[in-house]
Amino acid sequence: MSSGFGTGLLASRRPGKLAVTATGMPYALLVILATITIPWRKAHPTGLAIDVSLCVLAAGWMLAFHTLQHPPRRSPHAPILVFGLIVITAALVMRDGWFGFLTAICFGFAHVRLRWPWRMAGAAGVALVAAMSQTSGVHGSLAFRVTIFVFAVVLDNLLLCSLMWLLHDRDEQVAQHQVALAELSAANRRLEATIAENESLQQQLIVRAREAGVVDERRRMAREIHDTLAQGLTGIVTQLQAAEQAAEQFAGEPARWRRHVTAATRLARDSLTEARRSVHALRPASLEKGRLSEALASVTERWSGLNGIPVQITTTGEVRPVAPEVEFALLRAGQEALANVARHAHATRVGLTVSYMDSEVALDVRDDGVGFEPGLPGREGFGLVAMRQRIEDLAGTLQVESEPGGGTAISACVPTVPALSGSRAADS
Repeated sequence: MSSGFGTGLLASRRPGKLAVTATGMPYALLVILATITIPWRKAHPTGLAIDVSLCVLAAGWMLAFHTLQHPPRRSPHAPILVFGLIVITAALVMRDGWFGFLTAICFGFAHVRLRWPWRMAGAAGVALVAAMSQTSGVHGSLAFRVTIFVFAVVLDNLLLCSLMWLLHDRDEQVAQHQVALAELSAANRRLEATIAENESLQQQLIVRAREAGVVDERRRMAREIHDTLAQGLTGIVTQLQAAEQAAEQFAGEPARWRRHVTAATRLARDSLTEARRSVHALRPASLEKGRLSEALASVTERWSGLNGIPVQITTTGEVRPVAPEVEFALLRAGQEALANVARHAHATRVGLTVSYMDSEVALDVRDDGVGFEPGLPGREGFGLVAMRQRIEDLAGTLQVESEPGGGTAISACVPTVPALSGSRAADS
């Protein structure tokens, strides 16, 4: 009698889900089989009691699967329950071959509850019971019945073990897919966290860059104000004071004080022009019209005329074009050095040298004034600090040598191709 191997329908479609025991299918099938077999056999009361007892035992045994607290394939009692159900089914099949349909339930429990490779043993046990069911109605000689039974066992083992192998392979693929999905989900979460962190860092960088830009612009404007307006105003005040003194001493000679007023007026106009150019971050007018040596010559000529101190300019090496920011920094350094001479040095002469070397340009400003002690705290004012910042922003060096009564020498040296030319250096 054929039991119909509809076992695939009872197998769980998703590993870890008790699709077989989660429904009433096993119990419904057991009730149907008991209904169509037991009443029609007209068995002896003892046999009837055995049939009913086996059905009740099978139902209770299947109910035991519901009471397991462990997940599928992790309960230590699962092999006992699965193989026990196969034995009970075998006993029912021996009573009536129709109970062979319960092998589908046994196969489903074996697939869901047993670990690999115990599932293959479960499939083999189910195949044996199925063969018993299929050959229960075979008549003939003993040899014939044994041959048919062995053939059925081999065929059922081949079919059920192959099916169990295919289901196991599918479960492995699904498990790998779930692991891959879990890893992908974790990677996505890490990526989202990284993106959020990068956005936060980007916002911080934007804020810091904005703050750095503000600081750089303030430094640039402070240096430009010092190098243009402050120096110009200092010169204007000096000329006006000289004009006042000349007016008191030479009241009848207006030409003596008017020249100071004229010089102050010219300084005011020049300072205003340079201030406007600084606001627009333009190169000084003297550099727009010529190179560094020519601009320094123009600056020293005006300075010498205003302060009455002779300046000797010397150029060494081969004059050649250099980067605009290098010319700008050295011009401002020369202006600041001359301004310091006028304010503090009380010098009688000044020497200025521009040296073009292989990979550097140097500017040296020397005076024979009163000098000072460079190592004392507070001796470097804002002018020297700004000068040093300009030169160092271009990877250059600034050296100040002086001693009381021995004059002062300032040397600024800048590479012709600066290693660093940030926005603070490119004030031009």
